Amino acid sequence: MTPTTGKGDTMVFSGRPGLSAANRRRLLGCSIALPMMLAALTSCGSAPNDTFDLSAVSAPVSTTASAKNRQLLVADPSALKALDSEQILVRVAGSEVQYLKKSQWSDKLTRVVQSKLVEAFEDTGRLGGVGKPGQGLAIDYQLITDVRAFEIATGGGDRGVVEISAKLLNDRNGTVKAQKVFRAEAPSAGSGSAAYVTALDQAFGRVTAEIVAWTLQEL
Repeated sequence: MTPTTGKGDTMVFSGRPGLSAANRRRLLGCSIALPMMLAALTSCGSAPNDTFDLSAVSAPVSTTASAKNRQLLVADPSALKALDSEQILVRVAGSEVQYLKKSQWSDKLTRVVQSKLVEAFEDTGRLGGVGKPGQGLAIDYQLITDVRAFEIATGGGDRGVVEISAKLLNDRNGTVKAQKVFRAEAPSAGSGSAAYVTALDQAFGRVTAEIVAWTLQEL
């Protein structure tokens, strides 16, 4: 995947032999421990200048199920504030996260995830209707998602990690028909921003395909 704007620096994450603490700070954006993360977000450095998007699906949707008589609302996803921004998260250790320098998503992460989920459902052509809140659907079910992980994991090989929990809510009676957690990892082919985002895109594509197939089957 290539950035839509800018020429962002290629970076190497911590954990490489011989990388000093000073160099590590120069290569990455804000570094904060989880207990201090929320308070520190507003004090991060200058705005990144490489903008990346995600693909709707990078893996085939393996189902023949159809729900032509159902209309689905993809609700606004939830996520911790550390994830729910335009910054690209890098997990250096269990409790330490950093942000990819000079790189950003095209919108807040949850908005991008929601938009790509809707697009993936539309592309199947197997629903009576699908949309976001405020689009006037006569809703049968809601897909409620929580983005638990959307990050570059370092150590043992850099890789993109995506984990999303999903609930299928019957909008008529408020009951949860089904729920499941979806997770995928994809190795990074390099150490630059574009390689890291490509790994995230691949992991997200697999999760998206699984969510779409599961939802259609449950409907």
